[in-house]
Amino acid sequence: MIEWRTLAFGMAFAALDSISLPIIKGVSTGWNLRWMAVPIILYGLSPLMFLKALEKETLTIMNLTWDLSSDILVTIIGLFVFAERLPPLKLLGVCLSFVSLFLMSYEGDGWNAYLTKNYRTVADSVNAVLGHSLL
Repeated sequence: MIEWRTLAFGMAFAALDSISLPIIKGVSTGWNLRWMAVPIILYGLSPLMFLKALEKETLTIMNLTWDLSSDILVTIIGLFVFAERLPPLKLLGVCLSFVSLFLMSYEGDGWNAYLTKNYRTVADSVNAVLGHSLL
């Protein structure tokens, strides 16, 4: 099952980037420097939003969800608004971001619950999946 609250917070943070980064790009190409007030104000709000998000999700998952959502949205803006181009291998990387975002916002039974219940550390989980110790 998708954890919609986590995904919603990630998308809200990505919206900050989706507004701010194109403005910063515009200023770098000659827009009036006063436009920089918008990203400064928006990014000033992000710690308060992040604090609220941490009431429902871990730091690691929330940060990854924010980063992946932002990467996808800002890439779409770069491609369609600024007519930037991506070579095929980098486009594949963007597609894999969708897979990663799904995995970061997925909460359910199966491997995740099994590994969490039966193994105390990441190393124990990896060793169990691989069938041998990495160390």
